[in-house]
Amino acid sequence: MNKFSLSALVAAGLLAGAASSASAADLGGNCCADLEERIADLEATAVRKGNRKVSLTISGWVGEQVTWWDDRHESNIYVTGLGATLSSHFRLAGNAKISSDVSAGYVLHIEANTVGTLLGTTQNNDDGGGGLSILESYWYLKSNSMGQVSVGQRSPATDNLAILTDGSGSLVQANWVLFENTGFFLRNSTAAGSSQTTLRWSDTIHCYTVGLGIGGDCTGAPNNNIRYDSPTFMGASLSATYGEDDFWDIAGRWSGEHSGFKLAFAIGYSQSTDTNPFVAGSAFNHQKTDQLQLGGYIQHVATGLFVHGAWLREDVSGVVAGTGANAAQAAIINGLSPETWYVKGGIRQKHFALGHTIFYGEYADNSGKVSPTAVANNLTDAHTTWWGLGLVQEIDSAAMSMWIKYRNVDSDVTLSAANAAVGLSAGKNGLDNMQMVTFGAMINF
Repeated sequence: MNKFSLSALVAAGLLAGAASSASAADLGGNCCADLEERIADLEATAVRKGNRKVSLTISGWVGEQVTWWDDRHESNIYVTGLGATLSSHFRLAGNAKISSDVSAGYVLHIEANTVGTLLGTTQNNDDGGGGLSILESYWYLKSNSMGQVSVGQRSPATDNLAILTDGSGSLVQANWVLFENTGFFLRNSTAAGSSQTTLRWSDTIHCYTVGLGIGGDCTGAPNNNIRYDSPTFMGASLSATYGEDDFWDIAGRWSGEHSGFKLAFAIGYSQSTDTNPFVAGSAFNHQKTDQLQLGGYIQHVATGLFVHGAWLREDVSGVVAGTGANAAQAAIINGLSPETWYVKGGIRQKHFALGHTIFYGEYADNSGKVSPTAVANNLTDAHTTWWGLGLVQEIDSAAMSMWIKYRNVDSDVTLSAANAAVGLSAGKNGLDNMQMVTFGAMINF
């Protein structure tokens, strides 16, 4: 039972009880004074369902997991959240009718970045992050016939574009964003003594559009923008965004069923000319990144067999050297064409009354995704892959899913010259792989 219906029942109980008492005792003209005071107190403390014109809906989820990891030199068990944008959160959404065709509304999306947020954990720190943050905050005008325009901080059209074609029920547990060990330090498999370098796994899977080392979904962060979403026609829709000094993108989506197959496809293009998408203190200034991404999903409805795939490529240009870097290093970045592709296959079936069970296997390949920090430390190339297996069990009666999964991440990097500070030699360096076994659960509300 939600807070709104509970408040209504409490109010109804107060009314009924007070009316009955007044009738029995025949208290006269002042019979309702106490009742009105009690109802005023209730209204002052209860969660309300919006005002008389604008509705209010609260939704979200809570997700946490336990991960055992082993980087071939150390192993441990961490309790963490699910990663940025997937962390536990609540979402306040409102809507009001202006006419039979037009409505207005708002969204306020608050994320709880618990102290075990995945992007901040390392071999030396199991408590990365903490606190609440605003993920989205925007208002919109929507016409059923013309589409929706929204203004504020929200996801651009290409954010999560390829991921959201995945209808298998395993999107949260397995996709082309590498959350689990992004902040962990790389280990040099050939080093004597201490093998820990000063670089991280994120330095080998860097996205230049968003300025984060996450692998795929390279527009994967809300920004301040104006966004348009068209109505859906025969399963197809278009979206476009402009904002963030300067960023624009356009995306197309289609989904439907044909000949016993469930299908979903998406394509998107983005361009960022932000002068500094890199982390603070970067040795480079940036000019432009163009990105193309594709995503698709096919599921045989009768058997539940499915395949999901995604691909993206970024083209970086106009980078110039700043403090601590040189023109040759800037030229390396300008010559990069960072690329990621991802494939997942499995089966979704309902073996138990609880809900569907999903078995899956996944593989991701990242090439040329060297971060500016890595380039400043003589890295010229990186190739990072991961593969994994997983089992997800949905529990329909609780709007919940539970999972157990395994991932193995591996990488090698190429340096133009040895770097003692990083702990790597010139040429190709093989890095120690990292293994993770994770058990987790998420409940929606």
